[in-house]
Amino acid sequence: MNELIPVRMVNEVVYCPRLFALEYLHGEWADTADTEDGRRVHRNVDKESEASLPDPEEDEERPVVRRSVMLGDPDLGVIGRLDLVEAEGNRAVPVDYKRGRAPDIPHNAWPPERVQVCCQGLLLRAHGYECDHGVLYFAGSRRRVEVRFDDELIEQTHAAIAEARRIVEAGTLPPPLVDSPRCKGCSLVGICLPDEHNLLAGRTERVRPLVPPRDDALPLYVRLQGGSLGKKGDEIVIRERREEIGRVRIEDTSRVAILGNVSVTTPLLQTLARRDIPVSFHTSGGWHVGTFVPNWGHNVQTRIAQHRAAADPERALALARAFIESKIRNGRVILRRNGEPGADRLQRLKELADEARDAESLDSLRGVEGVAARVYFEALPTMIRTELRDRFEFSGRNRRPPKDPVNALLSFAYACLARELTVTCMSIGMDAYVGFLHQPRPGRAALALDLMEELRPVVADSVVIGAINNGEVQPDDFIERHTGVALTDAGRRRFIQAFERRMDTLATHPVLGTRLSMRRILEVQARLLGKVVLGELPTYPQYRIR
Repeated sequence: MNELIPVRMVNEVVYCPRLFALEYLHGEWADTADTEDGRRVHRNVDKESEASLPDPEEDEERPVVRRSVMLGDPDLGVIGRLDLVEAEGNRAVPVDYKRGRAPDIPHNAWPPERVQVCCQGLLLRAHGYECDHGVLYFAGSRRRVEVRFDDELIEQTHAAIAEARRIVEAGTLPPPLVDSPRCKGCSLVGICLPDEHNLLAGRTERVRPLVPPRDDALPLYVRLQGGSLGKKGDEIVIRERREEIGRVRIEDTSRVAILGNVSVTTPLLQTLARRDIPVSFHTSGGWHVGTFVPNWGHNVQTRIAQHRAAADPERALALARAFIESKIRNGRVILRRNGEPGADRLQRLKELADEARDAESLDSLRGVEGVAARVYFEALPTMIRTELRDRFEFSGRNRRPPKDPVNALLSFAYACLARELTVTCMSIGMDAYVGFLHQPRPGRAALALDLMEELRPVVADSVVIGAINNGEVQPDDFIERHTGVALTDAGRRRFIQAFERRMDTLATHPVLGTRLSMRRILEVQARLLGKVVLGELPTYPQYRIR
């Protein structure tokens, strides 16, 4: 037997078939002020009545009201929880609660709302009740709007159910709406990226500012050896040796990064999980140990497509070439803007970018990447202010452990960027550990490392050079040991501040033309990659600065 479609999903398929598919097939969801308000409006009617609906065959004429009534019908193909049912004898009326005000349009209700309550009425009919109309109760205006179940509305409802069934059987996402005003009110606009998708697919010529350029919430970094994080009300309470030293509102927090030995209480972890706020754990030196993530088990179809693409040598190579070509070209631009690399090095990097674009195998691509990295890092000292070069000597890239302050900063910056992209990949439902350039290895976030390639010069290297040139880190911010060089606590704190400023900086996306924060750009690039592996876009849109 085919699975039953939820009644609320019939509403979505009328509003936008792609919205229905994203929610129903991919399990996507995003809370907004509207959805939060909707939950508040439904608090009372969501309490299930202890008694069931009366038998429609009985002649009892006493009116009854039942809340949160679950009904389903295999023939109709839908199932749903009705907010409220007013019944009298064999007659019943579904009442559906809406958060806003009744619109001043014909029928005083939008088509998706009318179809949804009609679907509820058809369910009541399937269970033996007479039902010729329903009611939409708009909490914003405290008004009941009657919806008559005429032949036209019933036909629209059956068509919507059939459309939902067709999408489920096809198992693919319908294309986004083109320049539709509905996108502005959609809670999943930041996930769907309709205008960005349509621009890259050649169906529109502009990208509307539908998504805020940056997230109002900010990351919380905690480095208190022996400290703890707890919860009180809607706040994160930070304690050091059992003494409270600060509080942060949970709604103002986008993610939590813990460095070193800091404990977190279970109530706080549960609250953060419910709010989709991840917690990443690091050594005191900043190396990523692991991440506690919310229940991000959605978007299974994208992960399946990602694994298939990674297993296809041609598709994996095409994506790997795009990452490395973009990395080399971005590094070349950073050097040209901020250093004195010389015309020969710039020309060589241009040639290597062309070779990366045309590489015939992953091995040859890695060879090109290695040569380009050597050329790039040879010129990196020219971006450091002349008077600081003696104090921040750099003779090439080294790591594990880094041998000089510049390499220590680069390693820490790359670790921060890798953490951001690991969490981003997980949050959008992709597998952070299956990549295309970086082959799977236990414990290595291969996809995050793939995505960070083109962003290393733009984000990490820029932060390092800026922190040195601006005096945010000084030579005495480093500890030199016989095994290598590490940042002091004070130096690490200032560098994190510089990194976060960069992540919050607005930049114009070179392909989409929209102004976004760097953190939002990371998410957009990951989502665009998801569209590529799903086959919705033909090629990966590289993030290449000019």
